[in-house]
Amino acid sequence: MPYLNKTDLKMAALIKAEEKRQNETLMMIPSENHTSQAVREVVGSLLQDKYCEGYPFKRYYQGQENYDKIEDLCRERVKQCFRVPYCNVQALSGAPANLAVYFALLKPGDKIMGLRMDQGGHITHGLKVNVSGTFFNSVFYHVDREGFIDYDAMEEIALKEKPKMIIAGITSYPLALDFKRFSAIAEKCGALLMADMSHVAGLILAGVYPNPVPYCHIITATTHKTLRGPRGALIMVSDKGLRADPQMGERIDKAVFPGLQGGPHENNIAGIAVALKEAQKPAFKRYGRQIVKNAAYLAQCLKDGGLKLCAGGTNTHLMVIDLQEFKVSGNLIAEALEQGGIVANRNAVPYDPNPPFYPSGIRLGAPAVTSRGMKEKEMKLIAQLIAEIIRDIVSIKDKSGLTLEDEKKKATRDKIIAKSAVVKKSKQKVRQLCARFPLPNSY
Repeated sequence: MPYLNKTDLKMAALIKAEEKRQNETLMMIPSENHTSQAVREVVGSLLQDKYCEGYPFKRYYQGQENYDKIEDLCRERVKQCFRVPYCNVQALSGAPANLAVYFALLKPGDKIMGLRMDQGGHITHGLKVNVSGTFFNSVFYHVDREGFIDYDAMEEIALKEKPKMIIAGITSYPLALDFKRFSAIAEKCGALLMADMSHVAGLILAGVYPNPVPYCHIITATTHKTLRGPRGALIMVSDKGLRADPQMGERIDKAVFPGLQGGPHENNIAGIAVALKEAQKPAFKRYGRQIVKNAAYLAQCLKDGGLKLCAGGTNTHLMVIDLQEFKVSGNLIAEALEQGGIVANRNAVPYDPNPPFYPSGIRLGAPAVTSRGMKEKEMKLIAQLIAEIIRDIVSIKDKSGLTLEDEKKKATRDKIIAKSAVVKKSKQKVRQLCARFPLPNSY
């Protein structure tokens, strides 16, 4: 960073510190990944300097010749990869993409139906604190006590509530969705069906996750998770969607701009195009298959280590560890894992008795460690480290006689973690592992 080092030493130092952190820790939050150097070069290029309000060949400012070609190339690659007739690539991220769909196709007060957030859904699928649950009426489908989506109960709710739109999407549900069943339910109650495939877009392209396109009217996705692109989002309309409403694509375009956003971030759109080019290589299919293999083996090793997983495991890229039997919060365990070099996140489990900010679970996944080239052998080691940290932290906490209420104090959690020799040893082992699998520069 020769120019930044001359201009802003503090910022340069922070970026170097982040590079060091990523190099020496395992990124296991399933919604994060490592982009290629090619993607980073495009995102950090002078493409960010231009204001491109409008759409290709229909801009409001002059000087758009190259930007029109860039955005059009990105759109064509989306259509080619996902085999859809329409897409919009301007949404800044997943939340505004979902909001644009609602704004385009629904009226304020219309009813939407998504998976409960505390059981694996997303805040933009109707949670009351989100705009999706403020301007639209929301009802929810749910999982059963074993952690599986109850499709029969979903159908009963849908037929009773008659939502205008059903959202088939997840953020922490560990199993593949049955889009065919979703479609049948949506047709019975006369609802539009939207798939939010933000987490699994890359797995779909790799052919290791069910494809929602034949069954759904609208599909949204973020580009920075399993797709390994920069931050951004896609909104797609299928042939089924255009048959239901030939103007659906135009409505969505108008909802994104001028409805919700101004000028798009063309540097990120160019980065998405590069990621899609990478995703068309045969190596990407191997990558997707390895994610699923790694996640399944990691889940099995965690269970062999005595840990309970929601829904019994995973057939996708992520899993949720249920900590209820240990009477410990996900906050304490997530912070302990981070100190041990393993970055996961606290997460609610189905029918969680704990409050949302101090949930009973840990969510983790395999996309980023798979990007580094790790396979089943490394998953076994990671599972051992996770199980050892959890048991040691629980032992220290129990001996201290601390309650969940005590755990809510950050200083208390820090003291527990500081006493763990297991956490310190894990940090050293993770550094050694990461040294053998450096961050990737190309795919």
